Amino acid sequence: MTNEALNKSLSILCKEFEKNNYIDQSAFEKYGVKRGLRNSDGSGVLAGLTKICNVRGYVINDAERCPIDGQLIYRGYDINDIINAAEAEDRFSFEETCWLLLFGQLPTKEQLDGLCELLGELRDLPEYFAEDMIIKAPSPNIMNKLARSVLALYSYDDNPDDTSVENLLRQSLQLIARMPTIMGYSYQVKRRYYDNKSMHFHPVNKDLSTAEMILSSIRSNRKFTHEEARLLDLCLTLHAEHGGGNNSTFTARVLSSSGTDTYSAIAGAIGALKGPRHGGANAKVSEMLDCIKNGVSNWDDENEVAEFLRKIIRKEEGDGSGLVYGMGHAVYTLSDPRAVILKKNAKALAEKEGYGAEFRLLETIERLTPEIFAQEKGVDKAICANIDLYSGLVYKTLKIPEDLLTPLFAVARTVGWCAHRIEEIMTGKKIIRPAYKNMYSQVNKYIPIDER
Repeated sequence: MTNEALNKSLSILCKEFEKNNYIDQSAFEKYGVKRGLRNSDGSGVLAGLTKICNVRGYVINDAERCPIDGQLIYRGYDINDIINAAEAEDRFSFEETCWLLLFGQLPTKEQLDGLCELLGELRDLPEYFAEDMIIKAPSPNIMNKLARSVLALYSYDDNPDDTSVENLLRQSLQLIARMPTIMGYSYQVKRRYYDNKSMHFHPVNKDLSTAEMILSSIRSNRKFTHEEARLLDLCLTLHAEHGGGNNSTFTARVLSSSGTDTYSAIAGAIGALKGPRHGGANAKVSEMLDCIKNGVSNWDDENEVAEFLRKIIRKEEGDGSGLVYGMGHAVYTLSDPRAVILKKNAKALAEKEGYGAEFRLLETIERLTPEIFAQEKGVDKAICANIDLYSGLVYKTLKIPEDLLTPLFAVARTVGWCAHRIEEIMTGKKIIRPAYKNMYSQVNKYIPIDER
């Protein structure tokens, strides 16, 4: 069949599909459907209990949702305290965060050293995995390659379906350690196959931190500064976890509630994170920023920037979605603590690396968008910058290619997904199954094919 014939057939099929699959939007309100599992006041529908993470952006006073400065709490510890302690002692925080999220308490120095050593030992992929699963099957999208590789690891596991805590911890630690390796190899193969550039497969250095290992694996000369590694480590720590209700983590919990294997659950979470309304938003910020830079002649002219933002919200510019990517969050209202921390740590390096003008443009977008959004949409809703607004520029200063923006998110979030999977299996004990109302009012009488 030619492409022309195929497209013609698809056009006919689409028209047939559309006739029988439309649901009037008013029906959702009529039947009280909580779209996106959100209540009418914007809060999330309570679907479970967790000890892993608390995300706070508002409080309820007298049944009214009141905005507050955002808080991100890992196992009872404020993210700011974790970051500040690592900064004061000039050390990495991601591995400490891994222990905290998995085991529920801060590690002793001996425990942390042991975890770092173990992750280093587990970084190598199974024999011939890179050749058979990555090199022979390249993908233009690294997130797709991560998901496929995670699923493939099932075949290399002698005990893949065992859901005992011991086995789940083994699988979790192996995935946390291997994800950066898979990402690095997938990126190099993508460079060679799709970008016509050289690829570099470096031996795994077991003595490096996760952030150092990532920078070493994606750079041809393997060189990086301590300042760069510390900033990437900061990003990994901020991305490691964000509560059970975020789309990808909830996906991992839904799949885990069915009793499926670890690899299926984590691959599903990767697929969810890939979407532009979730983890893929950081790449969309970079795309939007390029659009604004090209459409605004003077980045320091707030009136010109404001007018362009209006056009984006009106769907006259940008990707036509009407979204100002990097602004707004389902929970955070006045501030996203991750964005606040990232912005603070990114400014100096952005200026140093020659991206000061872009950084100031992002600050302008952050400052102007809430008021413009309120004017254009006619709503009085507190919105703030989320972590995606600044993360793309941070990675740019670190010379990390855009191909890896969302994959880096996945590498970091793997620890959160694994922690929630174990918690779901240990405490959930019931398959997650919400209800959907069927919109057919009656059962149709079957019509024999010759009478249709």
